[in-house]
Amino acid sequence: MTAEKESDEMVVTPWEVSGVVDYNRLVEQFGTKPMTRELLDRLERHAGQLHLQLRRGIFFSHRDLDWWIGMHEAGQPVGLYTGRGPSGPVHLGHLLPWFFTKYLQDAFGADLYFQMTDDEKFLIHPELSLDDTVGFAYDNALDLIACGLEPERTHIISDVNHIGHIYRLALRVAKHVTFSTIRAVFGLRDSDNIGIIWFPAIQATPCFIQSVREGRNVAVLIPAAIDQDPYWRMTRDIAERLGFYKPAQIHAKFLPGLGRGGKMSASMPETAIFTIDPPEEAAKKIMDAFTGGRPTAREQRELGGDPSICTIYAYHYYLFEEDDGRLAELERECRSGDIVCGDCKARLAEAVKRFLVDFQRKREKARDSLDQFLFK
Repeated sequence: MTAEKESDEMVVTPWEVSGVVDYNRLVEQFGTKPMTRELLDRLERHAGQLHLQLRRGIFFSHRDLDWWIGMHEAGQPVGLYTGRGPSGPVHLGHLLPWFFTKYLQDAFGADLYFQMTDDEKFLIHPELSLDDTVGFAYDNALDLIACGLEPERTHIISDVNHIGHIYRLALRVAKHVTFSTIRAVFGLRDSDNIGIIWFPAIQATPCFIQSVREGRNVAVLIPAAIDQDPYWRMTRDIAERLGFYKPAQIHAKFLPGLGRGGKMSASMPETAIFTIDPPEEAAKKIMDAFTGGRPTAREQRELGGDPSICTIYAYHYYLFEEDDGRLAELERECRSGDIVCGDCKARLAEAVKRFLVDFQRKREKARDSLDQFLFK
């Protein structure tokens, strides 16, 4: 799914994603590998089914995924690591890799170390206090738990409150990473605060925590959006010098926002659906969304629409239509003009309302079990 304005310059960094994202170009630029049929078959064999996000190419590239699966097949321990930068409420784009991580946890029986980077968000957002970001970390943890992860295999780390558990390991990482490397990898400027220079060492630590705790090397896979890749390139460069395996990765595309182009972003709340949105408010955002349809219903019926640039179709594609056959039928209806945008929006609005009612119930219930998930 891409935006219409192909002249927009692509920017993909850990802190900013803008312009038209060319995923093939990112594979080449970042030096990752595209997913293959063989890898999909191996994942399906272990999980019993292919996750929607694998079938539709939403997770599209990797580093050493074949090695990670092979370690599991050889009877070696494997783990998972992903996280969240808690600067506000969670939206549906954040949930994409979390649902996929749940799939991997079930398929491989893997422990998940989930990092809440409440320190980083404090450092890069002048308007946020440390109390704000720590508070968001614990509030966002409710969303993670609502995704169905196993409490005995899921360990949520607040960088600020659990620094005593990760500081020693972060120091080992930091000693092997030069300032010139950090400046080059992350594009830092002289005006950036020194906390941001140090932070990548903190973000690297969950790659190795399970190995340290268990006293054996554990192969770790990081499911995350492609914008976080610079952190893992740095981490992979120094892992073996520390005596650990290089972390493997599997990269996701971005869920589009409801506006004209761009990924879903909390900075444009009118184009994002948050997990705490009242269902009717979320439905209204959908009814106001940008589509690939024609200016009038008559033209839509005569000429058809373009689902490849339609945010409404994107939400069915990424999250809300599990059945591939029904998705193909929706695409056919759009292109042929058999369905108009108002009807398609209404269909998605109902699906989103049902999802939010159910998810918010699970989220509220998660308050009772939060302590079971926190890193000990």
